[in-house]
Amino acid sequence: MRRLLVFIALAAAASLAAAQGGPQSWPTRPLRLVVPYAAGGPIDISSRLLAAKLQESLGQPVVVENRPGAGGNIGVDLIAKGPADGYSLVMSAIATLAINPSLYPDLPYDPLRDLRHVTLLVQVPNVLIVANDLPAKNVQELVALAKQRPGKLDFGSGSTGSTGHLAGELFKVMTGTYMVHIPYKGSAPALADMMAGRIHLMFDNLASALPSIKAGKVRALATTTLKRSSFLTELPTLDEAGLKGFDMTTWWGVSVAAKTPQPVVDRLSADILKAMDAADFKERLRGMGSEAPAIRTPEQFNAFVASELKTYTALVKRSGAKAD
Repeated sequence: MRRLLVFIALAAAASLAAAQGGPQSWPTRPLRLVVPYAAGGPIDISSRLLAAKLQESLGQPVVVENRPGAGGNIGVDLIAKGPADGYSLVMSAIATLAINPSLYPDLPYDPLRDLRHVTLLVQVPNVLIVANDLPAKNVQELVALAKQRPGKLDFGSGSTGSTGHLAGELFKVMTGTYMVHIPYKGSAPALADMMAGRIHLMFDNLASALPSIKAGKVRALATTTLKRSSFLTELPTLDEAGLKGFDMTTWWGVSVAAKTPQPVVDRLSADILKAMDAADFKERLRGMGSEAPAIRTPEQFNAFVASELKTYTALVKRSGAKAD
């Protein structure tokens, strides 16, 4: 009888651990990957690619859920305040982790205290693109046009607080021009409006803009990084075009609630890295203009977020950017 009671107790404990999704049994049910931006953009596309790979390696469905709004803050806060069991992930980005904390005075989460950052997935340069009918063939001509038409040129961005927004504000400061910012719920609708002639220009990430550039639907003037992109080697950087020191890169990766158990974080990181190292996955991301990140471990990613937060806090202050 004593042995039977011990067996029943152990079985009950194991059943409870499985029901709660403990580290030893994780995962025992479907996961969700929250995308804090609209469907159709590069973050959404790469999230769906990753979800398919994780479903194979974890043996559980991984459901992508778009929760756009407030510059990505709504979706990130949903995970930051949710259960810390590894079943809810968020595709966090430079905007939601490094820019928004100094842009939104009432940000509902702390990117370092409320979240653990698992793996950096994508790093891409931003690129200055203009509508084909805009009479500016290079950066110098665009600056001259903006000075001729103060307040008459609109620049779109994927959201308030995105690098596209911040790049535009910094461009204005460095060139002494004034353009109107038009934020969207994702880069895809902003790009569509630019091609339709509703806005004049964008500082879009290369993952989103590259297909339209190659198809001749928009005109690229410069990239926002100090080094030229290997995907558009003929295109100058803004630094080369006269805006010395202009350097901005878009990135995004997977984060979870801060108290997620370390074994779960390690398992997630290992499976994400496995997906990233797969030839077909790398090919798809390269097709979006993404360079393979050198930052791979959770420890490296968390340190990177802390560093970027300091950098962009200073940049937001310098640019004068505000939440629209």
